[in-house]
Amino acid sequence: MPTVTLGILALARPLPEAMALMLVPTLAANVWQALAGPALRPMLRRLWGFLLAAGLGALAGAGILARTDAVLLSGLLGLLLVLSAALALSGRPLPPPGRRERWVSPLMGLASGLLTGLTGSFLMPAAPYFAALKLPPQDFVQAFGLGVVVATAALALGMAGGGLLPAEMGLASLAGVAPAFAGMALGQRVRQGLPEARFRQLVQAALGVLGLWLAFRAFR
Repeated sequence: MPTVTLGILALARPLPEAMALMLVPTLAANVWQALAGPALRPMLRRLWGFLLAAGLGALAGAGILARTDAVLLSGLLGLLLVLSAALALSGRPLPPPGRRERWVSPLMGLASGLLTGLTGSFLMPAAPYFAALKLPPQDFVQAFGLGVVVATAALALGMAGGGLLPAEMGLASLAGVAPAFAGMALGQRVRQGLPEARFRQLVQAALGVLGLWLAFRAFR
């Protein structure tokens, strides 16, 4: 939800403003899936290095955000969307880290957090990495929710400290919670009417096209 909305908002608004508008809806949509379920403690024990690095990376990215051209940042978001779509549509997952997970996990967390701080999207490389861990579906959802909550909370702190989160923007973000959940409910109904594989293909293809346009507009 936040990645799709960010991409659409970035077509009309500077990316830092779009990121600020998405803070509260993103946290509201992910807190429940992060905390609910039986795998919370196992996920925290396994992914604490990833989560800590993601939080630090998001703070660092938010610090760079205030000093970077918003058009270039929207182009970076576009490239991330294209890369994510290409990986998903290729059907070729990342290889499992195996014994290297102990040190690969913090590196992936740092990269995911840094890109979250720069673009507001936690999608890359977090989603492919969690898929490479071969987590059960419920654990995958919970792990991804944890990562989003940690990175987004750190992003909010960084943006507030950098003067990128004025009070009126915070109120506008709060007002976006209800439309975001309404859109998610509508999306669930649409998904029920399509085969799962086809639905994923359509979403990824749409993200890829959106990413190509954002990148073209920024780097032409």
